[in-house]
Amino acid sequence: MFLDHLKLTNFKNYRSAELAFHDQINCFTGKNGMGKTNLLDAVYYLCMGKSYFSNSDQHLPLHGEDFFRLEGRFSRLEKWEKIVAKVQPRKKKELERNDTAYNRISEHVGLIPVVIAAPDDAVIVSEGSESRRRFLDNTLSQLDQAYLRNLIQYNQTLQQRNAALKQMAESRSADHSLLDIYDRQLHAPGAEIFKARKAFLEEFSLEMAEVYRTIAAAQETVSCTYQSSLEKEDFAALLGRSREKDLILGRTTTGIHRDDMVFNMDDRPLKLFGSQGQTKTFVLALKFAQFSFLKGKKSTPPILLLDDIFAKLDQDRINHLLTYLLNGEFGQFFITDTDENRVAALIGGLGAECRQFRIMEGAAEVI
Repeated sequence: MFLDHLKLTNFKNYRSAELAFHDQINCFTGKNGMGKTNLLDAVYYLCMGKSYFSNSDQHLPLHGEDFFRLEGRFSRLEKWEKIVAKVQPRKKKELERNDTAYNRISEHVGLIPVVIAAPDDAVIVSEGSESRRRFLDNTLSQLDQAYLRNLIQYNQTLQQRNAALKQMAESRSADHSLLDIYDRQLHAPGAEIFKARKAFLEEFSLEMAEVYRTIAAAQETVSCTYQSSLEKEDFAALLGRSREKDLILGRTTTGIHRDDMVFNMDDRPLKLFGSQGQTKTFVLALKFAQFSFLKGKKSTPPILLLDDIFAKLDQDRINHLLTYLLNGEFGQFFITDTDENRVAALIGGLGAECRQFRIMEGAAEVI
C-alpha cells in the first residue's frame, strides 16, 4: 500500500500543488506555518474521508475560496485506486473511488488504512476520555465496517435521546414511552461496540507494551486497560437504573460514550507521573502498535503519517525511534521536520533513502 501521486486544489494554504512520492520514505521540511502538516492532513483526508485536525470541512478551503478538491493515486493489492474528495458550497461532500461516488462516506473507511501521529496527540494521555475513545473508534472503524455502522447508529440515537432528555428536564415532564424506544435503539449497537472494544484492548495492550519497550529502550513497563460501566452490568439495566438521573440532568449519563482507557507506567498513572519524553514516547508506541495491529488484521501496511515526531525527544530516543521505523516492518511513511539537514542526515546515516520536499508558503519542491 502506498500513495504514488497527490493533487491539491484550494486545500488549506495550497492553491494548487502536485506531488509524486517515494514508495517508502517521504520527508516534508520547512519552517512552522509553511504547510507541512497540511500535506499530511490531505493524505489523511483521502484515506478517511475527513480531516484529522479540523472537525468542520468549512475551515479547510484556502482563505477566500469556498471549495477544495483532493486527488490521490494509491497502489493497493497491486492495483491502482484513484480517490477524489470534493467539498463545494451548498453541495453534499463527495468522495469518489475510481470515478464512482460513494453513497456514504463511511463506506470508504478501511479501504486505505492510515495511522497518524501528531504533537497534539498528547491529549490522549493528558485530557479527558473523549480523545481516548476517538483513538479506539479510529482503529476499530478501519478494521470493521459493522463496528462503524454500530457507532454511527449509536451516536445518532444518543443525540436524539439527549435532545429529548433536555426538553423533558426543561419542561419537568417525562415521556417514558419515548425513552423506552431510545433505550432499545441504544442497547444493541452499544453492546456490540462494548464487546469489540474489550476484545481489541485485550490483544492490543500486549502489542503496545512490546512496542514501547522497543522504541524507548527503557526499563519502564506500560499498560492500557479498558474501563466501562458495561463490564459489571447489562446495558439495558444500566439505562433503566440511570433514567431518573438522566431526566434530572437532561443527558444520558451511562453507556459506551463514557468508556475510557487507563494508561499506567510502572503501575502508576502515566497522566500524573510520566515525564514529557515518556508521555510522547508512550503516545508514539500507541500509534505504532495501532499500525502493527491494522497491518496484521488487514494484511497490508497502513500509510504512516508522522508530524514533528522528533520535537521534545532527546537524541537517544530519536535514534531508537528511527531504527525502529527502518526495521523493514513499515511500508510508506511521511515525516515532517523543521530542520531539513537533520532529517536527511538521520535517515541517510541509517542507510535509507527518502524523497525530501522543501515546503514554503503552500508550495513544495523536491530537494
